[in-house]
Amino acid sequence: MIDQNGNTVITGQNFLSSEGINWFFDSGSCALDFCYTGSWAAADGRLDRAVETLTDPEALTAWLGALVPCSPANDRDLQDARALREAIARIARSLASEYEAPGTDIDMLNLYAATPDVPARLAGGLRQAGRTEPRAAQVLASIARDAVALFSGRTAGRLRHCAAEDCDLIYFDASRAGSRRWCSMQRCGNRDKVRRHRARLAAAKA
Repeated sequence: MIDQNGNTVITGQNFLSSEGINWFFDSGSCALDFCYTGSWAAADGRLDRAVETLTDPEALTAWLGALVPCSPANDRDLQDARALREAIARIARSLASEYEAPGTDIDMLNLYAATPDVPARLAGGLRQAGRTEPRAAQVLASIARDAVALFSGRTAGRLRHCAAEDCDLIYFDASRAGSRRWCSMQRCGNRDKVRRHRARLAAAKA
């Protein structure tokens, strides 16, 4: 995702907390980060426990503003944000599970992606062209376009579920070799190492 100045927005980085442990989760995508503001409860690695963080327009403004500074969101923007987010989440979950994505969700995503997004702007000019800040709806359109790019082309097939049996987090595998297995090495990767170490010790004692 690109901001107004043509810079790549750093996305996919979250510090989460569960079971008294703080850990780092990189979803690998701005669009996936967006999913984790609602129906995907990233805190405990379960996608079936809804946690709503976009509780009001102010919360939406704050989240979008962390990506690209924008004008305050309103109630319509909040409604649109939640609808777009759920469509992206359902598509991502389907593709990560190697199912066909729902056509109605694809239509909704394409609708938002077709609306005006955040325009590029070169700083240093003598005149101010257009708005000084994009509208919240434009940032949502940029997120939608990020999702379209994520679900198609060279990135297709890189959506993965965490390999841990007790974790259901979904991420985009951006590694060069396409070998990422865990939502986080600090969490599920480390748990797997501990389990394998204990199994080796038990086998040695047998």
